[in-house]
Amino acid sequence: MMLRMRELSRVYRTDTVQTTALDAIDLDIATGEFVAIMGPSGCGKSTLLNMIGMLDSPTGGSYLFDGQEVAGLSETKLAVVRKENIGFIFQSFNLVDELSVRDNIELALLYHKVAPSERKARVEAVMDRVGIAHRAKHFPSQLSGGQQQRVAVARALVAEPKLILADEPTGNLDTQHGEEVMRMLQQLNAEGSNIVMVTHSPAHADYAGRIVNMLDGRILQERRRAA
Repeated sequence: MMLRMRELSRVYRTDTVQTTALDAIDLDIATGEFVAIMGPSGCGKSTLLNMIGMLDSPTGGSYLFDGQEVAGLSETKLAVVRKENIGFIFQSFNLVDELSVRDNIELALLYHKVAPSERKARVEAVMDRVGIAHRAKHFPSQLSGGQQQRVAVARALVAEPKLILADEPTGNLDTQHGEEVMRMLQQLNAEGSNIVMVTHSPAHADYAGRIVNMLDGRILQERRRAA
């Protein structure tokens, strides 16, 4: 099992207000799955993705990641587990404008103990994998939105994470480029990548093998895509 959450909660408190963003979530995600998380704005799906990615800590419950209990770990230890296991794809691409495609992707490996020769080989391989090698020397401003997102996907893949988290990866793309990115994610999953994606689009959620619908901080229902 890639991850297992039991009774996972996240409550935000101020002096006068208490807001429950996640309310006793139970969720299992198996190795090899592509899971889409859906629901209206404010339902807790982004908070859940942040919990899965260890960018935020629960206020209650258990979270086993690859067999390790991570709920309650210190920020330092969470950062280590996150760096070694999880790749992120963001709606806004988050590329560095001053760096080329190749350098943007390689940036993700600078936080890992990877020799320069291996870094180069990995970057070349992942650029080929996502179909962006012909743009290696270009800068983000010279790319279409779909190409920028391919670079972002390559950056998420290059450190060979166990899990890829995608937060509205098609949110800033037109229909054509959005479909291209979704087909690419589906292919990456078929090749062995584990993916959890937040999306507002039912059509894009259908690329996943399982769809989790949320409402008011809870999982309302789940369904698997027909083969």
